[in-house]
Amino acid sequence: MTTDGFIRIAVVLCMWVVSGPAAVQAAAWPAKPVRIVTGWSPGGNADTIARLLAEDWVKRAPEPVVVDNRPGAAGTIGAQIVVRARPDGHTLLVASMSEVTVVPPMTVQQMQYDPEVDLQPVTLIGRWPLVLAASAGFPASTMADLVAHAKTKSGKLNYGSSGDGTINHLSGELLKLAAGINATHVPYKGGGPMMTDLAGGQIDFAFDSYGSMQSLIQAGKVKPLAVAGPTRLPTLPNVPTTAEAGFPAVVSGVWIGVFVPAKTPKNVIDAIYAESLRALKTPKMRKTLEDRAMEPVGNTPAEYRKLIREETARKREIAARVGIKPR
Repeated sequence: MTTDGFIRIAVVLCMWVVSGPAAVQAAAWPAKPVRIVTGWSPGGNADTIARLLAEDWVKRAPEPVVVDNRPGAAGTIGAQIVVRARPDGHTLLVASMSEVTVVPPMTVQQMQYDPEVDLQPVTLIGRWPLVLAASAGFPASTMADLVAHAKTKSGKLNYGSSGDGTINHLSGELLKLAAGINATHVPYKGGGPMMTDLAGGQIDFAFDSYGSMQSLIQAGKVKPLAVAGPTRLPTLPNVPTTAEAGFPAVVSGVWIGVFVPAKTPKNVIDAIYAESLRALKTPKMRKTLEDRAMEPVGNTPAEYRKLIREETARKREIAARVGIKPR
C-alpha cells in the first residue's frame, strides 16, 4: 500500500474516533421504549400535549412511545418519577409551571427534588392566559357580579384548583386579595376533575385555560367571566380581560414544556428538542394549540431555563403577597 493510502486510512480513522461514537450515540435515541410522564389527570392540557408528542414521535421512533399519567400533589408526583429515572432520555416529563416554578420553591418545605438541579428543560411547547369561569348555575355572569355576590356571601363560596400551590390556586388567592372577598379553596388532582365539578356546580368558580373548559363552555355548562391576560382571546372575543373588568392586578398565565432528568447527555437532549420542534410544527399540534388559545413557542433549552428562573421569582413574589406559605 502506498504512503498516500496509509495517510487516507489514518485520516478516516481519526475522523471516526472524533465524530463516529458521538454520531452513533446521537442516532441511538430512542434505543428502547420512551415513557412520557405527566403529573396530571387525562383530559387536561399537559396530558393532551403529551399525547400529541407521543403520537408524532412514534411515527419515526423504532420503539414505542407511551404516556404515563401520575396525577397528585400538584404535578410533583410525576416530576419525582422523572427525577429518579435514568438520565438517558427514555423517561421524560411534560410539565406545567406548577411542579417546576410554583409548588417546589414556595409551598412545600421538604420537597424530594429541586427543579433547578434535578430537571433539565428541553423546550417550552405553549403558553396561555387563564380564564376566570363560573358554573352555569352561578348567579353572576360578569367578574364584577361575581365579586359583588361573593361579598354578600362571605366565606360561603368556593373555588377550585388543580392542586395546592398551583397557578390556579395562586390566581384564586390573587382574586381574593385584589377584590377583598373571601372564598374557600378546593384543590383537585388536576384540571380535568376540577372542571368536571365546576360544570356540576360542586364549586362556584375557578381559573383555568380556555382549552380545559372549551367543550363545557360550548355545552353551556360553564360560563367564562374574564380573561386573566393582557388581551382578549380570539376564541372568546366577547369576554373582557380582568383589567377591562376593573381588576388589573389579577393577571395570570401558564405554560407547558418538556423536561428530562438532570445529567441527560446533550446529544440526547438535542435529539428530543429536535423531535419536539418537529411535532410543534405539525398541523395537528398547531390546530390543537390554536383551538385551546395557546401560543406555540419552541424555545431552546437555555432560553427555557432562563424563563423558568424568571417565572420562579415572579411566582414566589405572588405567593408572598397572597399569604401562601411553605407547609
